[in-house]
Amino acid sequence: MRYLVALDEHKHFARAAQACFVTQPALSNAIRALEQEFGAVIVNRGRTFVGFTSEGERMLASARRMLHEQQLLQQEFNSVTARPQGLLNIGAVPTAEAIAARFAAMLHARHPGITPVVRAMSSVDIEAGLDNLTLDMGLGFTDRVRPGNTPLRTLPQYTEHYFLVRKGEALGEHGLQIGPAITWQDAAALPLCLMTPEMHNRHIVDAAFAQAGVPVKPVMETNAILTLALSAVGGTVCSIMPGALVGAMRAYRELQACPLVSPEVRTPIGFMVLASDRVSRTLDAALTLAQDAAWLRHAAAHSGLLSV
Repeated sequence: MRYLVALDEHKHFARAAQACFVTQPALSNAIRALEQEFGAVIVNRGRTFVGFTSEGERMLASARRMLHEQQLLQQEFNSVTARPQGLLNIGAVPTAEAIAARFAAMLHARHPGITPVVRAMSSVDIEAGLDNLTLDMGLGFTDRVRPGNTPLRTLPQYTEHYFLVRKGEALGEHGLQIGPAITWQDAAALPLCLMTPEMHNRHIVDAAFAQAGVPVKPVMETNAILTLALSAVGGTVCSIMPGALVGAMRAYRELQACPLVSPEVRTPIGFMVLASDRVSRTLDAALTLAQDAAWLRHAAAHSGLLSV
């Protein structure tokens, strides 16, 4: 079952085998043994991995559920009261990476037995990861419409607001400078680096420009948040970033962040988990922290650094 899940994750026999610490023939033979046992073809084979058959997709879904149950049991056996142990897989949209990193570090400080694994992912991939049990929780846009998907429980964390980040005319005295407000219409006339179209953040930004009545054509696009942030450091392009990311750039004294207005865009960000009565010890500890008043104040402060 682990081999099936690894094959789905890596889409490649050799890489899946490497991830499972076995040889490729061992992995292939194990899958063929499963096919013989169940009397069904699981994997469509070509010169390379092609995909799963319909029977294979059903078996893969069962494999994920079985491994998830094993993880729950293992954590229950390994943990004692108030001392959870095990992995916690967190998917975060790129613009929320800074907050997810702070959350994971604080969670580990509170519960040293928990090993958070934070992955930067698109909203669609986070939702898919929650559905197929490869993620324990996600941090992202809670107002997205998800027709036909498994119901999610959401825990509001903070409100994302947006800034134009560009090279300042002078160095800030104490770090990144807070500049005057700028309209989305004026921002559209500047050379912009924006997220790529498949990212939900880009849909929010495009909708703001549309509401301002101006088309926008970026001179640069990226799906990497570090590229989005550092493109402005070069001084030739500007970036549109949420407050949480701007806060992480405070050490760059040459940068200026200007609040974007007309319209004023506010987007709710929160944790998402499957709506289930049974959760792992590690997830239960994470949900407790996510609702802690001290953490929520911390998240709000670092997501709205420049909102004053």
